[in-house]
Amino acid sequence: MQFHNYISEIASAVRVQDGDKLASLLSLDGPHIPKLLMGMHDSSRPALARYIPSVIAPWGDIAVAHVQVFVYVGDMPEDAFREQDALVNQHFLVRFFKDSTSWVLPALYVLLRDLRHLAQKADAVPFRSSQASKMEDAARTCNKAFSLCMSDRNPAADSRRWGTYYLAGLVMKCYFKIHTISLSRNIIRALKANPEVPPLNEFPKLHQLTYKYYIGLLSFLNEEYEQADADLSFAFNISPPFSPRNLSRILAFLIPLRILRGQLPSAALLAHVPIYKPLVDAVRGGDLSKYDAIMTEAEGKLVSVGVWYVWERVRDVCLRGLFRRVWLASGRGTRIPVSHFHAALVLSSPTASTSWSLSPSPSITEGEAECLVANMIFKGFMRGYISHEKQMVVLSGKSAFPPLRERAAFV
Repeated sequence: MQFHNYISEIASAVRVQDGDKLASLLSLDGPHIPKLLMGMHDSSRPALARYIPSVIAPWGDIAVAHVQVFVYVGDMPEDAFREQDALVNQHFLVRFFKDSTSWVLPALYVLLRDLRHLAQKADAVPFRSSQASKMEDAARTCNKAFSLCMSDRNPAADSRRWGTYYLAGLVMKCYFKIHTISLSRNIIRALKANPEVPPLNEFPKLHQLTYKYYIGLLSFLNEEYEQADADLSFAFNISPPFSPRNLSRILAFLIPLRILRGQLPSAALLAHVPIYKPLVDAVRGGDLSKYDAIMTEAEGKLVSVGVWYVWERVRDVCLRGLFRRVWLASGRGTRIPVSHFHAALVLSSPTASTSWSLSPSPSITEGEAECLVANMIFKGFMRGYISHEKQMVVLSGKSAFPPLRERAAFV
């Protein structure tokens, strides 16, 4: 394909307002790229500049910049990012998109998606020329596009506002990557404050999924577990079954939240997050010793994902399982000596201690065991009281160990 043919195809797509065709022609994964590389003898900017006047502005400049991007992308990712950022900021957004309608959104999505990927590549270059994060620049550009969509005044059917949730998800991806997660709140507030943005359920499901995943993740990291459960469940329910990567990301946070509510995952769900299987098996069997050992072994991975603390809270569910086994072994009695719970802790968990720490402890005293039982009663995992004088745990005759779904799981 000759460069003048490529420009003509862009002009044709713009003329008939074919957003999908334009997106394909501007994508770094587009089928036109190998053809262009074979058909061009000189891909330098001066050599291609003579074609710019042959099409309506700014498409000549955009086409030339696009060629520079895919020429640089292999060996010079920093230069590729610089060209893509200039393409989007100086030409596409300022000279075209701000006065366009919704038909061009597919092209915007492709340009910004590629910009983010190029930022990742550029930031991964060792000894790069600039230490400034390219992902920060990408976040600013995506945020600029988000603002242009939010401020659109075209009629609803042609409004750029139909791109708001896709761009919101893209901006939050950038924020999470550069660890400026709190800035996501600005995006959420802007969406809630604009009554002209259509309801979320009217947007494509993939847009809904990405947005719900990130606001669920934001709630999770802020320990707003009930809201996180609701948003991540929504994302899981609309996630395509043929996208295991999406399912794995969602389940990494949703599984421990659901365990806190007494819902253990199936084998099929655990297959998406295999690191959780031994932990779930330990919870299912009330095996505190095994649970603590796995937590110690997997601590680095769980911390890197951001779920270590919630799995520490799941430890209470495992402890409940152990105490319930004591209750069952006593014939479901309502009066059980504290010493029985103490013996179970000593036998099952040589490392048990009164704290939530996983640091080894040679033994656990009967007083510490009494404190753990009292804590379980206080948190609603057990119903009853402790007679300290008689060293007896008096349990409810109706529901000594109420279903986890009946307690406030996230307190």
